[in-house]
Amino acid sequence: MIDLSGCEPFASGYNRHCYRHPDDPALCLKVLRPENIEARYQRQTWPKKALGRARIDDNRQELRAHRQTAISKLLMNNQSSLVWAHLPRFHGTADTSRGPANISELITDSNGSPAATFEHYLRHRGFDQPIQEAVQRFCTWLLQTGILTRNLLPHNLVIADRNGQPELFLVDGLGAPAIPDKLAAIPAWRRRYINRRIRRFYLRIDWETGNRTDTWEASQKL
Repeated sequence: MIDLSGCEPFASGYNRHCYRHPDDPALCLKVLRPENIEARYQRQTWPKKALGRARIDDNRQELRAHRQTAISKLLMNNQSSLVWAHLPRFHGTADTSRGPANISELITDSNGSPAATFEHYLRHRGFDQPIQEAVQRFCTWLLQTGILTRNLLPHNLVIADRNGQPELFLVDGLGAPAIPDKLAAIPAWRRRYINRRIRRFYLRIDWETGNRTDTWEASQKL
């Protein structure tokens, strides 16, 4: 049991808090916010409620995402360095005083603090040349590995310096839980799916750096 009673999250989303591991600061602990999960569940329609609360458990979905075919094959073929080129290394689960946690590598900046999000970078520095090249490398990696993600959102990516250049790391939104495994196994379908995520990603970047005269929902239509 990991005691988090004296810890404060360094980041929080609607569904999870992120804590630095009290015994190993190189690790991140993602803990569910059960009150928000329950509120989200209660807002759903009856057909979706019938599917249960597990489908909105982000930790459970993340575990499943790490078991997706593309990641499993790369790890089996001793290509772990390729998997973790743009993902935090995943270390399974653990019990904490605040509930079950998913454990992953904590991506940090040069000072050892949790890395800033891509969203923060865009707001303060814009879509400059170094980060444009980082986005290109990230998207090339997605197509090369075949790793599936949800829609790529700037607040779900962080930036770390690797070999003197910025690199993007996806810290949330891995996997496509609604996608049947049989479809994901078809190379042409998988590539089309990833290319669609990439196109939406660039649309989101345009929206983040633009004047936002439209809502994101209107801007993302392809």
